Amino acid sequence: MTEILDTATHNVMLSDEAAAKVKALLEQEGRDDLRLRIAVQPGGCSGLMYQLYFDERLLDGDAVRDFDGVEVVVDKMSRPYLDGASIGFADSIERQGFTIDNPNAQGSCACGESFH
Repeated sequence: MTEILDTATHNVMLSDEAAAKVKALLEQEGRDDLRLRIAVQPGGCSGLMYQLYFDERLLDGDAVRDFDGVEVVVDKMSRPYLDGASIGFADSIERQGFTIDNPNAQGSCACGESFH
């Protein structure tokens, strides 16, 4: 008998461009066991800051959602802060990197790395 894990899902979206960039980065690393984790931590000039990194672990209370083969993981504490957020990828002269559009952020600092 196979054990079925009861894994929650979340409402964070990953754009097609961001998913393609994540896949490219994972291919460069030669890893297929990593997930993209987004979390909210205390800090930054506005009180809370985003963390976006690759993680091989699944922790108790994590919510997982698959985007065309890219698993995005959000921990239990971060989920309410990130509900409805969208992760994109910008590649322009002004900016290159992942972007986070979060409807829950009431304000952010000038650098865009933290919010409240």
